[in-house]
Amino acid sequence: MPKDFCDILANNKPDPCTLVIFGGSGDLTRRKLIPALYSLFSRNQLPEPFAVIGCSRTQLTSDQYRDRLKKDLQKNGQDLTDWDAFASLLYYYPVSYDSAGFSGLREYLIQQDRTCSCRGNRIFDLAVPPSLYPIIAELLGRTKLSREDDDGNGWARIVVEKPFGRDLESAKELDRILHDSFREEQIFRIDHYLAKETVQNMLIFRFANSIFEPIWNRHHIEHVSIMAAESLGVGNRAGYYEQAGVLRDMFQNHMMQLLVLTAMEPPCRLEAGAVQDEKVKTIRSLRDFHPARGSRISLGQYEAGLIDGVAVSGYRQEQGIARQSLVPTFALMELYLDNWRWQGVPFFLVSGKRLPRKTTRIVVQFKEVPHKLFQSMFGDSISANRLVIETFPEEAIRLNFQTKSPGAATCLRTMVMDFTYSAHYPGKPLEAYGRVLLDCMNGDHMLFWRQDGIEASWDFLTPVLEECEQCCNLDQQLHYYAAGTWGPESVQGLMKKIIRS
Repeated sequence: MPKDFCDILANNKPDPCTLVIFGGSGDLTRRKLIPALYSLFSRNQLPEPFAVIGCSRTQLTSDQYRDRLKKDLQKNGQDLTDWDAFASLLYYYPVSYDSAGFSGLREYLIQQDRTCSCRGNRIFDLAVPPSLYPIIAELLGRTKLSREDDDGNGWARIVVEKPFGRDLESAKELDRILHDSFREEQIFRIDHYLAKETVQNMLIFRFANSIFEPIWNRHHIEHVSIMAAESLGVGNRAGYYEQAGVLRDMFQNHMMQLLVLTAMEPPCRLEAGAVQDEKVKTIRSLRDFHPARGSRISLGQYEAGLIDGVAVSGYRQEQGIARQSLVPTFALMELYLDNWRWQGVPFFLVSGKRLPRKTTRIVVQFKEVPHKLFQSMFGDSISANRLVIETFPEEAIRLNFQTKSPGAATCLRTMVMDFTYSAHYPGKPLEAYGRVLLDCMNGDHMLFWRQDGIEASWDFLTPVLEECEQCCNLDQQLHYYAAGTWGPESVQGLMKKIIRS
């Protein structure tokens, strides 16, 4: 695509709108949403006009709200050069989650729209605990805030954060409640992992380069590993994590999406509907989870240990965690796709807390060369090619291959073709939350979950969860690992293979 055309697209601003953040005084808003919006404002990418209205039960004035958010940005070392101009877009409305509270909010938004001239276009972002999702959705419908054709309203959209239910049935129930008030086109189910530049680049990398797609299959690939490791513990999310655990927290959404982007078939066109169709088809191709058919899962929970030489507590010693908790903080799954492209290729999905370092990456491990032409010289020491697609600590794509070292002797050396975003695109990249908020403003569903994809994902994972949570010997299946190590001792052999790759 010509650079000037890309510049035109980047400078094409969304329609004027008002962003209403439920949970406006909460942690997600302070850590992610406001910094993302501030970054968009500094880049001159927000709509004009535009307004942000924070809503929660906390009693605050708009000025108090702005002061709180400014202090949060200061703590994170944010450049506040544009703060005063940005702060003029911020408002606060204390709301109770009942009919009277939302009727008052509706009147406030109508009055605010007269002031800001945002044409009645509204986005409702649910940055609240999942238990409030159905309540807020129902109240938005009851007070007609979800309607797009009443009282001069423009468009209305709702942004739902993960988790999308706790299992298949609860996901269907949440969907039913959302659709009582909103059409599918109005619902944006957010997964910020999909907005990371390297993840977005996955489809371009695969389908815009003819050298990769012909070998992207079982004939040439030995295995695929997808890892999302964290060095942090549960932190201040104890209440949520005790209910979710690593499988609900990471596998049903983030890990599944990374697997799908790696394994999906080419869409007929790069449009949201076509891409979503291929994603759902891939999830439905997952082999039913059963050890007799090659699938397996290993669960772990971190104990006290060392992270970068600093002593840290075990999971059961964290504040708010039950002392006999059997919630897993580490999981390794071996999965298979029953389709023509991937039959027999293992996909290893790994995620855990209190691992040695934070890293998120997809590794495609290619098979060894079919004929060892150099076996008399090197034996079995020739490393197979591998492709590493990394989103953290760097956003990068790396391809390993073999070369001959200079000199008379024939000596092999593994080299790396290395592409990093920071080297080729100077400046601070747009944060993932900034990208998904911008896409929501533009009405683009490409980076969001569709309901049939959520149901397909839960349909696969729910039996795994039930087996893990309802078995009588869960305490024997849960293996412990010291913080700062790569999981339980029982998976160290496989982890060495995955980490090396």
